[in-house]
Amino acid sequence: MEETISLKELFSTLKKRLALIIIITALATATSGIISYFFLTPVYSTSTQILVNQSKGEQQIYNVSEIQTNIQLINTYSVIITSPTIIDKVREQLNTNMTNEELRNSISVANERDSQVFRITAEHPDPALAVQIANTTASVFQTEIQTIMNVDNVSILSQADLGETPSPIKPRPSMNMAIALVVGLMAGVGLAFLLEYLDNTIKNETDIEKMLELPVLGAITQIDHESEMTTNVPEPTASRMRGESVGS
Repeated sequence: MEETISLKELFSTLKKRLALIIIITALATATSGIISYFFLTPVYSTSTQILVNQSKGEQQIYNVSEIQTNIQLINTYSVIITSPTIIDKVREQLNTNMTNEELRNSISVANERDSQVFRITAEHPDPALAVQIANTTASVFQTEIQTIMNVDNVSILSQADLGETPSPIKPRPSMNMAIALVVGLMAGVGLAFLLEYLDNTIKNETDIEKMLELPVLGAITQIDHESEMTTNVPEPTASRMRGESVGS
């Protein structure tokens, strides 16, 4: 016999396990908020822009091929910036306790789309140190690239700035809590249906028909004995009342 589940049964299952779903969703959201606000270290980000452009004389003009060459060089510069040659000198100038690996992981390079400008971004729990890392890396790279590649086509377009009210880029408690809310809701609904699937007790006539594949001929309802006794007490008849009054 093929089993079918109606939409009414689905809603009935959700309604029956509604408290469980709410508890799981609330716990997931609260846990995410507590971890995001009290346990995760905030990380700040700042960046500086670098322009790749060969210095020009008064009689020289720009050409498309040279611009394309400068754009392609950005990929090479991105690798050089995170190389030990640059990282070692940046670490020396910063005089920090960070290892070369930690310093390298805190720096990222991204190309501004279809332009001769790329961005050096530094991330660190200390916003002031993040600014120093970005600006120092840009300065060291501008100096060292002249020796490494014998070119003079790099200039700092804008330096990193701390800003008046720096805000961390991560963690994002509101986003984390929203994700936890959705995940908790899905987990609660899934658990509710799982418990319903594992529950093989007989609850009504339909369950009997499904298990025995036989029609139900009758059912015995539950009787409240106290209410039954109350309703079955006979009221005194008029003749009985008259007899009692005459006898008295």
